[in-house]
Amino acid sequence: MKIGVYSIEKSSSQWVDGIIKEYIKHSSRYATVEDVVVFNKDIAKAQTMDAQAAKEAYTRAFEPHMKGFCVALDVQGETLGSASFAQLIASASDVRFFIGGAFGFSTDFLAKHQKVISLSRLTYAHKIAKTVLFEQIYRGLCINNHHPYHK
Repeated sequence: MKIGVYSIEKSSSQWVDGIIKEYIKHSSRYATVEDVVVFNKDIAKAQTMDAQAAKEAYTRAFEPHMKGFCVALDVQGETLGSASFAQLIASASDVRFFIGGAFGFSTDFLAKHQKVISLSRLTYAHKIAKTVLFEQIYRGLCINNHHPYHK
């Protein structure tokens, strides 16, 4: 099984990167999990223009990576419990999660995904949302493999 998390980020944080690396390491006995950060000059320029330009830049950056079972994170997406999330990641051998930039995703881009989920109705800082996603990936893998971490 392969799980990829694709995100729009212009800078990293040492403490967040450390936590994410730990979850990737723990997950490695069940799946190959990768963290792919996407940011380029097109995105940087578009984000200074307006929301529509930014969303179009995110779409262009992510489309080449849309393979397998694609899941977008969006505040209006479906909220799942941990057991349902575990079923979601068990549904395919290649699962890819997409976390947008500050302006979110266009409706057209969201329509290209097999699933659109929300981690919460709360708004999180980008790095917090990404950390929560990696924790849930590990939790879901543990649930699917009958590991006691979930308890």
